[in-house]
Amino acid sequence: MALPGWIEIEPLGGSPDVSVRVPGSKSITNRALVLAALARGRTTLHGALWSEDTQVMVESLRAMGFGVEVEPDAGEEANRVITVEGEGGRIPRSGTAGAPLELRVGNAGTAARFLLAMVCLGDGAYRLSGVPRMHERPQAALIQALRELGYRVDSPNDRLPAVIHGKGGPGPGVCHVSIAESSQFASALLLAAPVAGWEVVVDGEADGDEAPYVAMTTRMVGGFAMGGGRFEVEPDASSGSYFWLADWLLRGGRPMPAGRSPVAGWPGSGWQVDARFPGYLPLPPEVSRERDLGDSIMTAIVGAPFAGYPVRFTELGRLRVQECERVAALREGLTRCGGVVREEGNTLMVLPSALHGAEIETYEDHRLAMCFATLGLQVPGIRIRNPSCVRKTFPNFFRKLAAPAPGGFGATVRDAATGRVLSGEDLLPG
Repeated sequence: MALPGWIEIEPLGGSPDVSVRVPGSKSITNRALVLAALARGRTTLHGALWSEDTQVMVESLRAMGFGVEVEPDAGEEANRVITVEGEGGRIPRSGTAGAPLELRVGNAGTAARFLLAMVCLGDGAYRLSGVPRMHERPQAALIQALRELGYRVDSPNDRLPAVIHGKGGPGPGVCHVSIAESSQFASALLLAAPVAGWEVVVDGEADGDEAPYVAMTTRMVGGFAMGGGRFEVEPDASSGSYFWLADWLLRGGRPMPAGRSPVAGWPGSGWQVDARFPGYLPLPPEVSRERDLGDSIMTAIVGAPFAGYPVRFTELGRLRVQECERVAALREGLTRCGGVVREEGNTLMVLPSALHGAEIETYEDHRLAMCFATLGLQVPGIRIRNPSCVRKTFPNFFRKLAAPAPGGFGATVRDAATGRVLSGEDLLPG
C-alpha cells in the first residue's frame, strides 16, 4: 500500500512534547554529491538525503561514469550513506554531438542547474531534460554564462531540454551571472569553478555574494575535502520548519519553553538560511524571501492567519518559477480555507482569519503538500491532493507526522475517500 490520492489530516488538541528527526538537507546533499565527484578519491557522505531530487543526482552521476555506492543510514530511514569515487575533475563518460549522453533530471532544480555547469568539464555532448514543468523553469542566465565562458549550449529558448558540449577539461575564463531568478545559477558555476578555472562574477544583486544559497555554496567549496574523506550532511531546516510551525500553532502562539526544540539536532552551521525559521515565530509584520527566509517562507505564509495582525510577505518572485507558481498556489489554498490574502506584484498580505477545512490542490509541489498538511493539525477538514509529491524532498513526512511522540506528533491521517486511518507503509509515497 501507499499514500492514496487524497488524504485528510485530523487536528490535535494540543502540542505534544516532541523531538522529530528530519532527513538531511537536500541543498547540502546535492552540492556535496557534485563536489565529491569532482574531488580526487573516495568521499563518503553521511546523513545524505535520499529523495527524488537526490536520487536524480545520483543516477545522473552514475550515467556520467562515476562510481556511486548507496547504503542505508541506521539513524534515519530517509537518509543514506553515499560513497562517491571522485575523478579529480574528469567526467568519465560522455556522448557525441550526434548521440549526446542523456541525463534526465525530473523537476529537480539543483540537479538541472548544477549538472548544466558540471558537464562542461566533459569531453563530448550531454543532453539534459526533465518533466514538462522543468522545461518551463528559467535557465537563461546560466546558459548565457556558460556561453560567455566559450561553451556551446544548444537550446533554442534557453531552457531545457538542452545539449551541452564540453571541452574535455578545464577551460579558464570569466563569466557574469544574474541570480535574480535563481541563486542556483551562481551556485552551479561556483561548484565547478575551482576545477574549471572559472572566475564567476555575480551580477544583478547588490549583495549577490551574500545571497544565502550562494553563501552556502561558497562555504562548502572552501571547506570540502577535495582529496576525499568523510562529509556529514546536517538535517534539512526547510523540512524542519513544518514541525516548528505545527508546535507554534498547537501551543496557541505561546513562546517555546526554554531549552526545548520540536526538531532534533537543529542545524547550527549557519549554512542553511531556513535555520533562522524559529526566530520568526511569532511572525514579524514583514518577511522577505530575499533577505529573511528561503523556502520556509511558504511555511510562514500558511501560518500567518494565526498571527493576530496582518503579515506582509515580500520579494516572492522566485516562488513563481519553482515547482509550480507558488505565490498563486499559496493564495488560492489559503483563500479556499477562508483566509484573507491580498496579492500585489510579488507581495502577499495575509490578514488574521478564521480558517476552515478545504480541498487543497498541490500542483505536484511537495512544499504545498507539507505546508497545508501542517495547517491541518490545527484546522479541521484539510484535505490534501496527491500527497505522494513529498517524495521530492521528504518521502517519510507523513510517517513523521503520524508517529507517536516523542518522534512524531501522533497525528491521525486518513484516506479522504474511505475514511481509513493510514499507518506504516500506507504513509509513504508509492
